[in-house]
Amino acid sequence: MLTKRVIPCLDVAAGRVVRGVKFSADKDAGDPIELARRYNTDGADELVFYDITASHEGRGLFMDLLEDCARELFIPLCVGGGLATVDDLYGVLRAGADKTSINSAAVRTPDLIDQGARRFGSQCIVLSIDAKKTVEDDGRNWWQVYVNGGRKATGIDAVAWAREGVDRGAGELVLNSIDADGTREGYDLDLLSTVTGLVEVPVVASGGAGTLDHFTDAFSIGHAHAVLAASVFHYGVFSVPEVKRHLATHGLPVRL
Repeated sequence: MLTKRVIPCLDVAAGRVVRGVKFSADKDAGDPIELARRYNTDGADELVFYDITASHEGRGLFMDLLEDCARELFIPLCVGGGLATVDDLYGVLRAGADKTSINSAAVRTPDLIDQGARRFGSQCIVLSIDAKKTVEDDGRNWWQVYVNGGRKATGIDAVAWAREGVDRGAGELVLNSIDADGTREGYDLDLLSTVTGLVEVPVVASGGAGTLDHFTDAFSIGHAHAVLAASVFHYGVFSVPEVKRHLATHGLPVRL
């Protein structure tokens, strides 16, 4: 049985890790290099590095900072933010990333997923989806894809986009719940279970972790393959080892 992964996330803006509620990103959470060093020592299974304002500001990712973080790590590193071309993907892989995470650019140019998978392999292409629940006047609920750091609605159904992304070659999905982000009220289990029931690639739960049971629920109810969290780790609410011990006591296989 594959082990369940626990993944801290560094949301970086202006050279600092930031956190907030529902993508507000208005609180300083520390130095990315120091945090990368900590999570590497703590036994995180992977680290995610997002330059969260790159797409909104229409620029590329801060490569110097990425390279400094990569030098601290002996665990897989997934990097996203402002990656708009296959050459951008190649650049972050050369800088030390093991995976590339694409979001806004993939929505604008879906063929980027196909091109990246053909050139680097599906295992290097992670489709990150920022989703927010939308309620229609007739009462119908659905999850809408947002881009540019959760600032812009697209009218695209997140579940359909997840399936298309996998069909195009994405080897992994990250489901970021805008509604749950930073609230510490739990992952969006409905969104998780809906997508995991439709695709055959690993799905990472993101947004909303606030208790140890939230991590367990993401696996046992949402059927996620990995859990991603930020503020509860950055501010010391829980450590990565604490989460893993809790998962193990509930019969979930983890790398201790």
